[in-house]
Amino acid sequence: MKNLKRELKITEDGSHTLFVPELNEHYHSTHGAIQEAMHVYLNAGFDFCPLDPIHILEIGFGTGLNCFLTLIEAQKQKRTVIYHSIELYPIKEEHIQSLNYTDQIEGSDKDVFFKLHKAEWNQEVKITTNFTLNKLQGDLRDLNFPDKYDLVYFDAFAPDIQPELWTQDIFEKLYKYLNPGAILTTYSTKGIVKQALRGAGFEVKRLPGPPGKRQMLRAKKIG
Repeated sequence: MKNLKRELKITEDGSHTLFVPELNEHYHSTHGAIQEAMHVYLNAGFDFCPLDPIHILEIGFGTGLNCFLTLIEAQKQKRTVIYHSIELYPIKEEHIQSLNYTDQIEGSDKDVFFKLHKAEWNQEVKITTNFTLNKLQGDLRDLNFPDKYDLVYFDAFAPDIQPELWTQDIFEKLYKYLNPGAILTTYSTKGIVKQALRGAGFEVKRLPGPPGKRQMLRAKKIG
């Protein structure tokens, strides 16, 4: 992944995503990057888990879209967020500068978006008065997390591209770092994903998916 070419693409809702030709894989749904992020992670995750403060773990920082949307919603809802995000291969500066999310999202601030990307890795950085970010650079399989979490955005590449990140072992590891009643949301509804989540102890529910996708998953830690 580190040396793979990434190309900027426009999705159907007008927002950008990145495309990796060698993998034939996009970072977001081609039906709409912002629409997908809002539906899967904000509406089904952040809004469904109204804790304040809330501790969030994101698997795959990528373009920073999920993080940026969460910050904006946290500001609107006046909620305090401690946000940790794992990324093994950060995107290049040229792509960060080209992304059009601040033009597409009402009320967004370009300086704040860049601040998320410029934040030092592997340390807590206060982005706003109520939003703290810690970008963890490394492999999910090897990392030990510095917190317990209430909500997980599981946004790794698809199971056929990164099968090693969608295993029962990975979900068991995450389960240990979740508070009772914590939830995990993801776009993938593949049978192997549901099986791995249930095997790790999660209660799994299928929900209507974002545009272009019939369903998504929300899993809950029981107990």
